[in-house]
Amino acid sequence: MESTNIPDEKRPYPFYVKATVILFGLILIFFSMYELKEILVPVAFAFLLAILLNPLNNTLERKLPKSLAIFCTLLIAISFVVAVFYFLSRQIASFSESLPALQAKSVSIVNDLKQWVSQHFGISIERQVEMMKNALEGGQVYLGQTLNTILGITSVLVLIPIYVFFLLFYKPLILDFLFQVFSEKNSLRVAEILSETKTSVQSYIMGLLIETLIVSAMNSLALLALGVRSAILIGVIGGILNMIPYLGGLVAIALPVLMATVTFEGYSTQLAIIGAYLVIQFIDNNILMTRIVSSKVQINALISIIIVLMGGALWGLPGMFLAIPFVAILKIIFDRVDGLKPWGLLLGDKIPEIHAGVKSQARWQRIFRRLEK
Repeated sequence: MESTNIPDEKRPYPFYVKATVILFGLILIFFSMYELKEILVPVAFAFLLAILLNPLNNTLERKLPKSLAIFCTLLIAISFVVAVFYFLSRQIASFSESLPALQAKSVSIVNDLKQWVSQHFGISIERQVEMMKNALEGGQVYLGQTLNTILGITSVLVLIPIYVFFLLFYKPLILDFLFQVFSEKNSLRVAEILSETKTSVQSYIMGLLIETLIVSAMNSLALLALGVRSAILIGVIGGILNMIPYLGGLVAIALPVLMATVTFEGYSTQLAIIGAYLVIQFIDNNILMTRIVSSKVQINALISIIIVLMGGALWGLPGMFLAIPFVAILKIIFDRVDGLKPWGLLLGDKIPEIHAGVKSQARWQRIFRRLEK
């Protein structure tokens, strides 16, 4: 009888071996990303900004030397950021003038809250004061971490323009490297992935900036109409927080509600703020997101929430902002690689009517009905 033994080097590995190797690989990647976040976060932001500024840089390079064109591109971008920060600083200065009155009102509200907790929950005021002191001690540690973060942000603001400059300067070298890494037969597919990635990231970031501007304006107008103090500042902060999908909108509602609680009697203003913000969120989710922010790559809501939370756990607040565009890039790659197409389908928002793995539509319908039971 003829032997049918398969040589060891050609024998496929069992599933549990492959799954274990993949799992340990993912753990190693995420651990490395976490440990190197101080280096990788500014590089990630610079990568996205370089893609966004690439059309402007290409236009300037037709008229200016390469280095000068990149310098002018960065100068225009930095001028825009400085203008935004100047506007916010003026609003913060105006807000600081009302701090004494807000502080007095806050003390009154806290005292009333202590009395209410003591009457309804039986916790003495002394015990509440002790609990607040413990919380403040923990807050001092958190404040120190926040200051370290602020110092880190300062260094990032210095590093990002440098990274963007060199990414734009060495763009031909990077592209040539990517084409040489893959075989010549895949060059067309690599070109398609790079082109679609560039288009998707540019459309996503530009759409996000336009959406933020519109949402900030709607927030500010609604708060001004309701007579909320520092309406423009809170409205702009709400628009910026709205850039964090699904979660930022919830935090954005809390800010004006807290301000109204401190500055107004009763709860009618708070209810009006919640109603106005819900209307703004409806307009944002159903009109702005679909017509302005929408790009060729769509990530479904479940994956969006999960990756935003994972980005926050991995890189903090910057990770929440970076999660969506980088997963969109991954989806482009998954959609173009045959073995990874199911993962691209999982990330997307298109629900198939017929299962690709089942040839018979009738059989697919029977399976689907059985799964629904």
